[in-house]
Amino acid sequence: MNVQFHSDHKLSSVVPLKQYTTVEKKDVELILVKELNGVQYTNTAIIAAPETRVPIRSSEDEERETWGKKIDFLLSVIGFAVDLANICRFPYLCYKNGGGAFLIPYTLFLVIAGMPLFYMELALGQYNREGAATVWKICPVFKGVGYTVIIIALYVGFYYNVIIAWSLYYLFASFASELPWLHCGNPWNSPNCIDTKLLNGCVLLGNETKYSKYKITPAAEYYERGVLHLHESEGIHDLGPPRWQLVLCLLVVVFILYFTLCKGVKTSGKVVYITATMPYVVLFVLVIRGITLPGAMDGIRAYLHIDLKRLNNATVWIDAATQIFYSLGAGFGVLIAFASYNKFDNNCYRDAILTSTINCVTSFFSGFAIFSVLGYMAYMHGVNIEDVATEGPGLVFIIYPEAISTLPGSTFWSIVFFLMLLTLGIDSSMGGMEAIITGLTDDFKILKRNRKLFTFVTAFGTFLVALSCVTNGGIYVLTLLDSFSAGTSILFGVLIEAIGVSWFYGVDRFSEDIERMMGFKPGLYWRLCWKFVSPAFLLFVVVASIVKMETLTYDDYTFPPWASLIGWGITMSSMLFVPAYAIYKFLTVRGTFKERLAYCITPENEHHLVAEGNVRQFKLKHWLAI
Repeated sequence: MNVQFHSDHKLSSVVPLKQYTTVEKKDVELILVKELNGVQYTNTAIIAAPETRVPIRSSEDEERETWGKKIDFLLSVIGFAVDLANICRFPYLCYKNGGGAFLIPYTLFLVIAGMPLFYMELALGQYNREGAATVWKICPVFKGVGYTVIIIALYVGFYYNVIIAWSLYYLFASFASELPWLHCGNPWNSPNCIDTKLLNGCVLLGNETKYSKYKITPAAEYYERGVLHLHESEGIHDLGPPRWQLVLCLLVVVFILYFTLCKGVKTSGKVVYITATMPYVVLFVLVIRGITLPGAMDGIRAYLHIDLKRLNNATVWIDAATQIFYSLGAGFGVLIAFASYNKFDNNCYRDAILTSTINCVTSFFSGFAIFSVLGYMAYMHGVNIEDVATEGPGLVFIIYPEAISTLPGSTFWSIVFFLMLLTLGIDSSMGGMEAIITGLTDDFKILKRNRKLFTFVTAFGTFLVALSCVTNGGIYVLTLLDSFSAGTSILFGVLIEAIGVSWFYGVDRFSEDIERMMGFKPGLYWRLCWKFVSPAFLLFVVVASIVKMETLTYDDYTFPPWASLIGWGITMSSMLFVPAYAIYKFLTVRGTFKERLAYCITPENEHHLVAEGNVRQFKLKHWLAI
């Protein structure tokens, strides 16, 4: 007996594998065909179909791999979000912006914007089971946003791997019998180098004394002259040849990334068992060691001091907003890519709360490891905390190594510290590269069929571009990329993403999607944040980042105007994908102006509604729904 179902029903939403959609109440014609002695008999019955949920499956979704275990996904997300910025930037921002008082705006922005955006990206990727580009089948005109975040992730990979290579270089150097940044007298040292034991922390500068953090200590000269060879470059116009030692370290990093990612999340999900957990072990050990040092409590008190008057300063709120956004890692396409490999009924709400909280707690906890050592440095040199407190590369490649070199067992502590930096960087870089690979392989099936080759091309491509960052003047290229590749552009991308999901696709429809996955609809709080608070927050951060923008400098070097123009070209090259693809989509769709617009903003599986004139985005209630 052959049973055939005929229905004129068409899907009313975009539904991937194992996803359930509410079917409209329509009659279904049931045709029963029996064959007896070579004669076919057909019976027809009309069955009224009640509103129910029907699983929609596709062979393509059936083949999509999933994480081996739930913990693989959680560790991958945590490993990506917890990166070098948690160590290099947050503790210093907290210190300079009122200490404990800074936690007030930081926590506020985490709750009203950081977590909602984090939750939104996880749910978006998990429901649609697509990368950053093809996930926009929910609203095709916004597909350019996907390309924007993929390009940004690629740009970041150009220079982020170089910082990991520095960490690897320092790790290798730490195995020496004596740390190379302990004394002057090395081939790279200048005549001005003064041993910190002789310097006692002070140099005469006019009528003042100030701790010399950057210029004449052995640790500072090892970083700038021994590793970077910055003294051999006059600026970004004078790069010089690549340093072969850094090239080899960079090559090792790239090969680690390739072999980790080439086989998909089944492999990378196991690597993070080491790369995502080791930093916590090391951080805990460093905190325990740090608080036992003389002067450590002074550093911690400086870190935690509460100055509520600082909250009257707008800069504090801007710093809190930008830090919470960048530390969580929304907008790089990574969270969407990772979540797309989840099981359909995974509780991504719980994951979002858990991982974003762990990220922020890690940032706060790392401050104890940093400021206990800064307090020790201030004590050793007889200066104030503000004279040694800094952020960025100067902290992890100059100040902290110098402090470590004075400890008993300095070789061990140096190995431990740079191993932590290495693992922090590796899994964050893994996330960025996975966003590129998943985003493009989901969009171009030929790349999916040749994932290993595409992964190699991507990794090797970042290596070739990164060679410019390991030259004598490479730090200038790195600074340029860091300032322009993922600044305003990533903020713009996430703003458009939030508008696309919350307004054009609709918070109500998005909430229904989440209910289909997990069995419950997001509360009013989350829906209000998605529709109003998060876009407003992102707009605020975009405007603040533009207002705060200053002439690009590195130390005492000011970048020439042509370098800034190149930087803005990098920024615009990713942002332009948003309007360019929107125009392309509108022009390639057939129909009247209204029909073209409808096709552009309607989910792909609802395109039949355009022909019927039933476009929900053209109705006022769609825009008012929450």
